[in-house]
Amino acid sequence: MIPRFTDHSANERTYLAWVRTAIAVMAFGFLVERFDLFLAFAAAERAHALPALHVRLSELVGLGLILVGALMTLLATRRYRRNRQLIAEEELHEYSGAAPEGILATLVVIVAIFLVGYVAQQLIAIA
Repeated sequence: MIPRFTDHSANERTYLAWVRTAIAVMAFGFLVERFDLFLAFAAAERAHALPALHVRLSELVGLGLILVGALMTLLATRRYRRNRQLIAEEELHEYSGAAPEGILATLVVIVAIFLVGYVAQQLIAIA
């Protein structure tokens, strides 16, 4: 029997949840980067030209989301390993907080708000 099995299992489930979230953020970043193809097709049907700024911004935001997803994976791995070591030790430890996760979550929300405004502005410009 593994000592503190339930704690180790909970730690692993949390780690896997962070990795799934990071993969979703990276996939969303790829989708955002490729979203300009959809807007270019829509603009071509309406005989509008897409501004070069639009293409550049979608590439930068997409790349940023991919990087945020990669950073989430690195931080989750670091936290998983640290927690695994702390669980295995016999003594009790204080909770260290979730500052890195909070910062990443805030960054994702800021990017999401930016994307909503950006896509709404682009769709209004095409219409």
